[in-house]
Amino acid sequence: MQFTKMHGLGNNYIYFDLLKNNLEGIDLNELAKSVSDINYGVGSDGMILICPAEHKEADFRMRIFNADGSEGKNCGNGLRCTAKYIYDHGYTSTPTFKIETKGGMIVEAEVFPNEGIVKIDMGEPALLKESIPMQGNPESKSINESFEIGEKKLNLTSVSMGNPHTILFVDDVKAYPLEDFGPVVENAALFPERVNFGIVQVVNEQKIDYRVWERGSGITMACGTGACAAVVAATLNNKVSRNKPITVHLPGGDLNILWDMDNHVWKSGPAEYIFHGEWDIKPFRK
Repeated sequence: MQFTKMHGLGNNYIYFDLLKNNLEGIDLNELAKSVSDINYGVGSDGMILICPAEHKEADFRMRIFNADGSEGKNCGNGLRCTAKYIYDHGYTSTPTFKIETKGGMIVEAEVFPNEGIVKIDMGEPALLKESIPMQGNPESKSINESFEIGEKKLNLTSVSMGNPHTILFVDDVKAYPLEDFGPVVENAALFPERVNFGIVQVVNEQKIDYRVWERGSGITMACGTGACAAVVAATLNNKVSRNKPITVHLPGGDLNILWDMDNHVWKSGPAEYIFHGEWDIKPFRK
């Protein structure tokens, strides 16, 4: 079956087009692990399926699988690449359309083909603990809340952008040992469905630096939903202002994020092809 490898700021996935093909009877979890393997597969942060919509208000649907085979709920960089693929392959005649995700969100995408940029309305951030989800009073929020995780006390701000994120503000994102604390926070009992762990350094009122440990994938070059969560967290902690565009610098490049007064988070950034290929799916039939 043909696949396409794409990336958004270095956050790369293997894409299978299920608008014209199907993967019926295929073990998707094992397929994702196999294609993502850097030594024996293609090598990626995971696998994304571009599918027909299930919800009547959506035009298309995206499913994402992490490198460890687990299915995720949302991916901001994946949404941009999915939107670009859909538009470039002629599945829509308009540059603006809607994509649904497993996280229950239906987002609006707008493709700017001459600029190589895709803009996504990532919807409203969820702040209640039951929405993350995380332990504690389900109707309360976790904003700069102190927790003992492992041997460290961390002040965390947690946000769901259709998938769970918790943010820690640090003095230097490059110096912070994310490779050590990332898996500890991801698998902490505080987060029953695990969590993406982002670290943020506020440069000024218009710019923040961000690194992330993604659940199921580890350290990645970029995370679109994480960048959105980082801006929401920075706003909640009075480090940046609401309704003003914020440049989020990630290892893979920059994203432009705006949390507007209607409570929607907008994300703009590039989406690019790496290469196309074929993968034998027969060994993954159930």
